[in-house]
Amino acid sequence: HLEFCDGFRKLLDHLQLDKVHLFGASLGGFLAQKFAEYTHKSPRVHSLILCNSFSDTSIFNQTWTANSFWLMPSFMLKKIVLGNFSSGPVDPVMADAIDFMVDRLESLGQSELASRLTLNCQNSYVEPHKIRDIPVTIMDVFDQSALSTEAKEEMYKLYPNARRAHLKTGGNFPYLCRSAEVNLYVQIHLLQFHGTKYAAIDPSMVSAEELEVQKGNLSISQEEQ
Repeated sequence: HLEFCDGFRKLLDHLQLDKVHLFGASLGGFLAQKFAEYTHKSPRVHSLILCNSFSDTSIFNQTWTANSFWLMPSFMLKKIVLGNFSSGPVDPVMADAIDFMVDRLESLGQSELASRLTLNCQNSYVEPHKIRDIPVTIMDVFDQSALSTEAKEEMYKLYPNARRAHLKTGGNFPYLCRSAEVNLYVQIHLLQFHGTKYAAIDPSMVSAEELEVQKGNLSISQEEQ
């Protein structure tokens, strides 16, 4: 994780970005938290949006296998990843999202798969006291996903002041199959930084009034569901 964090810091330096807002899903969310923790003495993360994410890799009960992924052939690694995909009935949009991710999985080589699984399962956890001042939105789904209820509850405890964005459905990939709702929650999260040095949305793109209307429409649609 330190190697990833150091590489990401160098990328931000190259792009001449002082501080950033990070959206991370699943492992991406965990790494976003680790990067915020890694740079806490000289902050590079202004806020976090964590989608279906976690704070401790031990929840997957595979920390003991983390060092052996490099020895496994691709088909075994793909089988491990596919084991977390939904197998029950899903709506057509969710099915398309799963198909897309399976296609992307097929394009990965053994070393890329081993790297991802190692990062996902290597024994590590987030130290909340180092990033407690960072604004956070926690986004999760109410239907089946790779995250257990316990893992979600742990995130709520870790960030008691975080905003919560709940989606009734979305599975493991809400950013693909529920993109309109996810994008709206991202806009709502970023709205708090309007008019500051770290504003992330061009004011010409969306007005506060329009966003409030959209937020109201989303609440109504969720209540109807």
